[in-house]
Amino acid sequence: MNVKASSLSSSSCHSRGQFHLNSMQKSGDLILGGLFEVHFFSIFPDLSFTSEPQQPTCHGFDVLGFRQAKTMAFAIDEINRNSNLLPNVTLGFTLYDNCVELGIGFRAALSLASGQEDQIILHNTCVGNPPVIGIVGDSSSTRSIAISTVLGLYSIPMVSYFATCSCLSDRKKYPSFFRTIPSDAFQVHALIQILKHFGWTWAGLLVSDDDYGLHAARSFQSELSQSGEGCLAYTEILSLHKETDELRRIVNVMKKSTARVVIVFAHESHMINLMEEVVRQNVTGLQWMASEAWTTAVVLQTPHLMPYLGGTLGIAIRRGEITGLREFLLQIRPDLHHNNSYGNSMVRVNQFWEFTFKCRFEPAPAGWVEGGGILCTGQEDLENVNNEFLDVSDLRPEYNVYKAVYALAYSLDEMLQCKPGRGPFSGNSCATLQTLEPWQLVYYLERVNFTTAFGDQVSFDENGDVVPIYDVMNWLWLPDGSTKVQNVGEVKRSAFKGEELILDEDKIFWNFESKKPGRSVCSESCPPGTHMVRRKGEPKCCFDCIPCSEGKINNKSNSLECTSCPEDFWSNHQRDHCVPKKTEFLSYDEPLGFCLTATALLGTIICAVVIGIFFYHRRTPIVLANNSELSFQLLLSLKLCFLCSLLFIGRPRLWTCQLRHAAFGISFVLCVSCILVKTMVVLAVFKASKPGGGASLKWFGAMQQRGTILFLTSIQVVICTAWLVSASPTPNKSTQYHNDKIIYECSVGSSVGFGVLLGYIGMLAFLSFLIAFLARNLPDSFNEAKLITFSMLIFCAVWVAFVPAYISSPGNHADAVEVFAILASSFGLLVALFGPKCYIILLRPEMNTKKVIMGRGTRS
Repeated sequence: MNVKASSLSSSSCHSRGQFHLNSMQKSGDLILGGLFEVHFFSIFPDLSFTSEPQQPTCHGFDVLGFRQAKTMAFAIDEINRNSNLLPNVTLGFTLYDNCVELGIGFRAALSLASGQEDQIILHNTCVGNPPVIGIVGDSSSTRSIAISTVLGLYSIPMVSYFATCSCLSDRKKYPSFFRTIPSDAFQVHALIQILKHFGWTWAGLLVSDDDYGLHAARSFQSELSQSGEGCLAYTEILSLHKETDELRRIVNVMKKSTARVVIVFAHESHMINLMEEVVRQNVTGLQWMASEAWTTAVVLQTPHLMPYLGGTLGIAIRRGEITGLREFLLQIRPDLHHNNSYGNSMVRVNQFWEFTFKCRFEPAPAGWVEGGGILCTGQEDLENVNNEFLDVSDLRPEYNVYKAVYALAYSLDEMLQCKPGRGPFSGNSCATLQTLEPWQLVYYLERVNFTTAFGDQVSFDENGDVVPIYDVMNWLWLPDGSTKVQNVGEVKRSAFKGEELILDEDKIFWNFESKKPGRSVCSESCPPGTHMVRRKGEPKCCFDCIPCSEGKINNKSNSLECTSCPEDFWSNHQRDHCVPKKTEFLSYDEPLGFCLTATALLGTIICAVVIGIFFYHRRTPIVLANNSELSFQLLLSLKLCFLCSLLFIGRPRLWTCQLRHAAFGISFVLCVSCILVKTMVVLAVFKASKPGGGASLKWFGAMQQRGTILFLTSIQVVICTAWLVSASPTPNKSTQYHNDKIIYECSVGSSVGFGVLLGYIGMLAFLSFLIAFLARNLPDSFNEAKLITFSMLIFCAVWVAFVPAYISSPGNHADAVEVFAILASSFGLLVALFGPKCYIILLRPEMNTKKVIMGRGTRS
């Protein structure tokens, strides 16, 4: 507003121009301002820049916006009638229509802050009340941002009832802004809570192209990312203008996406344009989630749109009850409000009357009567009208308006009750009715705390935000085709429980054949036993489920990695639990172990039987002719060889690991030593039978034979002792052969020690074989050298084959190979050396005579 002084010494200023605004006014000691959407559309004249532009005009009556304005008037009237609140002070109001246009709303706010008087009297004292001490509004975040930026410079409090942008919580930018509606930050939290509750991790986001939508989009994306509760398949911006090609593209994106949930932060005007294209393309099967801006929009609740929007879940402003509001609204009469203090009324009331009764006051537009139109009489009865203006059963924005007015009133009351000398301002001063300034009211607004008649507590936090609470609404599509928006829960924040979502799922209507919540995920949850591998270039909610590798498990859903099982455990087939690894060793219970044990015992028994046979026939020529003492020693050593194989069967223990190879080595050295001495005796006897060879027998008497065996065996004892002392064999749990099995085996400790043990046995066996081979053709009737040669050939063949087989056999198979070699070589010696003799003793006794033995050659 521009003003100029009539002269340098003048005490008044005259306005050079005024904004022509739709308004509603009432005088009082203190004036509250208000900004409301009473018309949907505005028309601005073309600017020629050659003459003063004409004022914009508004059209498209918004009956709910008008009801919100009347709610403020009702709240002020109720306060004025309350003797306990602001006694002796009358509140007035100046309400303006912003026509859903930033320019008009901004002009209205400036008019509230500076006044609309044609002439302003200047006082030398510069004291007096400002035109308004506080403003209720605006309904739009965009307009609230612009207006609060300016009003904040002058600390004029502004309490919005519908602006939800989280950006308005910035106290540095908007120091005098308050609101009775929760910010979008909490609305975003509430919607994410609902997504989490139903397991919807894959959703699309549509936002309006304004501060409300764009800030909501940024906040939603940020919160969703931080919470890790889901991902956005797409984010699209809805233009306020009906751009058909762009709407077609957006709906195509929705149609092709796998996301079945669509979240919309936009006003109902955006939704109207969008739904026209949705219907045209017949996009069904979507779960819509509405922001508070269109959750209760009646214009969208039509039979034409319900096949698509039925089942919508939305966040709605807290519903409240305002006793007496309907009676106040019924008092509106065109004859009462014409040419009175309302003057240039917001709709001149007649517009409301015409809208409500579908009639026109005289003079009616040309052709109205001729077209069958009805003329208004002003006597129509509002009681008989059934429209949303008089329906006060679902008051939401109106309830916020009501709370905003009372917040200003309680702050004023607290301020005016201040005791002089105890005030919060400089010098403990108080504000007075005559010197009240807006910044003083801001101080009390920050500390206001009261409870409405409906039972809701109203107070503002450090950001000017009210304690957040929302109703959760559901669009119920009834069988008769009608629509009902029902309350199915609430989401609120408290100091003790934090954010809390309460839903009555039995009441929710789902617009799907299953009548159950739909599924909306990019990838199904990974079951236990698998882990998530995110798809390259796609959101984190899109992933593949890869089974855990062997030895690793995952007993949780949607885990990013599998964990390794402990050393003695392995993964089960489902890869969701660790189970003890199977243990393997050469056991008596398994078939192989049982067979080897039976074979060893059989060999032991056969040795015992042969010993018995030889003992029983010890005086027969065939037993006496083959050095019976060495034969008995050989049979006893073979018996020990059979028995030592049992140490290789069963679970390895420290003592069995240490004893098995020592017993094996000593037993076989004892056995081979007996064979070697026996062979040498055969050769010595043959030489003694020749002229001059008798001296050779003196070196192979009984004592020499026993000493030789003892000496050769002692060498093996020394080797075993050195091995056990330096690097003793120990039991070992090995997993190098099978990851899912534990092979119990005996580590040899020192490969050198084991090699020397085997090498010594091999050396003695080869020496025995060589001597026996040289004596095989001696002219004896029963030449034992042939049997020894054959037996040692078998023995050497078995152990030569044993070495590579032992090295290449894994785990307990190596023990089986060694046992098999022990048994095979032992049976080879037993059968080759004693089989023919037992045959003669038992089956051919006629050959077991001295005559026959002597007849075939010299006794060996």
